Amino acid sequence: MKAALPENEAERVRALRQYAVLDTLEEQSFNDITMLASFICDAPIALISLVDEERQWFKARVGLQATQTPREHAFCAHAILRPQEVLVVNDAMSDPRFLDNPLVTGDPRIRFYAGAPLVTPKGDALGTICVIDRAPRQLLPRKIEALRALSRQVVAQLELRRVVAELDRGTKELQAYQRQLEGYQKLIESANASLEAQSATDSLTGVKNRRAFDQALKEELARASRESTSLSLLLIDIDKFKPYNDEFGHPAGDAALREVAQIIAAQARPFDVVARYGGEEFVVVLPHTGVEGAVVVGERLRRAIEMAPWTGRGITISIGASTTGSEFDAQALIAQADQALYRMKKLGGNRMAHANSA
Repeated sequence: MKAALPENEAERVRALRQYAVLDTLEEQSFNDITMLASFICDAPIALISLVDEERQWFKARVGLQATQTPREHAFCAHAILRPQEVLVVNDAMSDPRFLDNPLVTGDPRIRFYAGAPLVTPKGDALGTICVIDRAPRQLLPRKIEALRALSRQVVAQLELRRVVAELDRGTKELQAYQRQLEGYQKLIESANASLEAQSATDSLTGVKNRRAFDQALKEELARASRESTSLSLLLIDIDKFKPYNDEFGHPAGDAALREVAQIIAAQARPFDVVARYGGEEFVVVLPHTGVEGAVVVGERLRRAIEMAPWTGRGITISIGASTTGSEFDAQALIAQADQALYRMKKLGGNRMAHANSA
């Protein structure tokens, strides 16, 4: 099925022409982003596709020899119709828009497609960065977000390219070259920071994951040791979470986990580290915090969860806390908090105790 034209087609094509990128030679910066898309999404084909009046042309490509296709066959022509969404086609043979498409029935035999529109600062969709597979599949939400982040990096590269071209037409060639180098470095750092942040985040709850917690605890313990300050830890477990899952279903359980994580993050202090420890357990690292401070923060978290307007039935948490003493040992700190948490769970939950308390 041929895609309709966007309502702003004339402005969109005019914006694309202004970048003067169509039919240009390969550039390493675009090739690098395409390679990252293929790697992140584990896809054999990845493309940066620009759609003009009659065709889609590939500025960069991985796993495909063709440099362009007719617009009427382009999946990307459908993707640019919704600039703020990532178009995901899990199985082209089951989608009436594409089941008779020559790119599906013939080479490269597309079955899976995901394309993030390349949207200019003024809102014009020029094309997409897309990943393609020859077998039906799905793409995890965090990988869809990564593809969206890479689309922003492509547009940033196009903007940088346009700015550099304008400067090259002027008299300040040396300053233009310097800006290009600085801008390129910032883009790479931004892309690396974005990917690093995603690798440190729990995909369900949005707080830090276990790997990020382990690293943060190691760093904060080293800092506390150098500065001779106290550090505390809160180990948090949702009470009776398995029965909650059994009664209301796993989607409701996932929603509860997300809400608990958001409440903990909102109640924690700006310099605290909140992470999902595993399953229905969370952990909070409290720098520059002694026993009394840990109890205050823990009680605040417990009350906030207890008083939240839950759907179905109320949710409560149990908390075990520990604080560094003469040694700054991560395993000992976690073990002490875990013992305190176990005591609270045996007493019925919805309680908070410090390892140093009776």
